[in-house]
Amino acid sequence: MSEDLTATGAAKPKKAAESANQLWIDLGPILVFVITYNVLHRIEATKENAIYIAVGVFIASVLAAIAYCKFQRGKVPPILIVTGVLVTAFGGLTILLRDPAIIQIKFTLTFVFYAAAILISLAIKQNVWKLFFRHIFNLPDRIWNVLALRWAGFYVVMAVLNEVLRYYYNEANGNFDVWLNLRTLLTYPAFIAFAAANTPLVMKHHREEDEEKPAEAAPGA
Repeated sequence: MSEDLTATGAAKPKKAAESANQLWIDLGPILVFVITYNVLHRIEATKENAIYIAVGVFIASVLAAIAYCKFQRGKVPPILIVTGVLVTAFGGLTILLRDPAIIQIKFTLTFVFYAAAILISLAIKQNVWKLFFRHIFNLPDRIWNVLALRWAGFYVVMAVLNEVLRYYYNEANGNFDVWLNLRTLLTYPAFIAFAAANTPLVMKHHREEDEEKPAEAAPGA
C-alpha cells in the first residue's frame, strides 16, 4: 500500500526520482529478508537458525528505512511506520518464541489491517485512500471510494492467499522457504498488475487543478 508520484512541469524528474527511491525503501527490507534467508538456508552452519537470523535482519532493515526517511526527508510515511511496528512486534516474537509461524501470520494481519483501515475510513466518511494519495491525483469522491473499495478487496484476497500458502508451506513440514519465495513471487507482481489495472480509471477522471479554475477575465483596455 505505498506511496509517491506527482506534479507537473519541471518538478517531474525530481518526483520520479523520489518515487523510485520510495519504491526501494518499501521493497528493500523484504528483499533483504528473502535473500538473507535463502543464502543462510543453503549454508550448513547457519541452516538451522536461518529463519531467525533473516528475521533479525528484516527488523533491522525496516528500522534503517525508517531512520533514513526521518533524517533525509524529515518525515516518515505512515505506511512505513505501521510496517515497522508490525515487523518489529511479530519478528521479535518469532525470534523470542522460536516460532516461524508468527512471522508468516504477520503478513496476513498486515493485509487485514490495511483492508480494515480502508473500510472503517469509508464508514466514517474519511477515505484514507484519498488522504494518502490526494496530493498526487485530483479525483471525484466517487472515484476515490471505488478505488478504496477495490484495494480493500485486493488486500483481503492477499490475506487469504498468504493463509493458503502458509497452510501448505511452513517450517513444520519443512517448506518455509517455499512459502517465503512463492509469496514474494506472487504478491509483488499481483500488486503491480492490480495497480496497472486501475490506472485507466484514475487517468480518465484525474483533473489538473488548473482545469478547475475559471479563466481570469482579461483586464479592461
